[in-house]
Amino acid sequence: MGIFTRVRDIISSNVNAMLDRAEDPEKLLKLMVQEMEDTLIEIKAQCAGAMAQTKTFTRQAAAMRERAEQWAAKARLAVEKERDDLAREALLEKRRYEEQGGSLEEQMAECDGLIGQYQGDITQLEEKISALREKQKILTQRHVRATSKRQAQEKIRRADNADVLARFESFERRIDRMEAEADLVNYGRKPSLEQQFEEIEGDEELEKELEELRSRVKGGPERSGSEKS
Repeated sequence: MGIFTRVRDIISSNVNAMLDRAEDPEKLLKLMVQEMEDTLIEIKAQCAGAMAQTKTFTRQAAAMRERAEQWAAKARLAVEKERDDLAREALLEKRRYEEQGGSLEEQMAECDGLIGQYQGDITQLEEKISALREKQKILTQRHVRATSKRQAQEKIRRADNADVLARFESFERRIDRMEAEADLVNYGRKPSLEQQFEEIEGDEELEKELEELRSRVKGGPERSGSEKS
């Protein structure tokens, strides 16, 4: 496949349609960018070669024109000297150099056209590569976001898993049991000897206070009678 045919195919390719059909769009974009960059390097090298060839043709054509002018001057000299035979030979040489110069100028024109085509293709390829790189950047960002989202969803699904919830419930039951066992540590435990004496002393003071209250209540009316007599 020629360079121009390949460039035409690249430039006219429907990237979006190709990506839609691709199993791995990101990999396809990378390969397309690499192919375009390789083609761009190749076409720039050929353009440089055509430009160098044009300079060579220009230099050679100028030399042919100069030689044609020299033989034209010799033909005039031969005519002046009445040497028509030499004049004819000189004119033949002049024509030969003019023809060579004309051929070189045609090749120069072809090279100029080729250079223009190369330069146009280079511009289009660079624009295409720039667009693909931007698309590649966007696709890469989307891939990163999609991967992060998928990982988050997988974590959520794992958290919602019945086995995980069962383990949490089992852990909660263990904590409930530990708390209950802690509450039962002192349940039904016999008070200490010191606590029993404190309770007895407290009961005696209460009974003494109650007895005094009874005595005052009972003794009140009797004192009132004695005071009357």
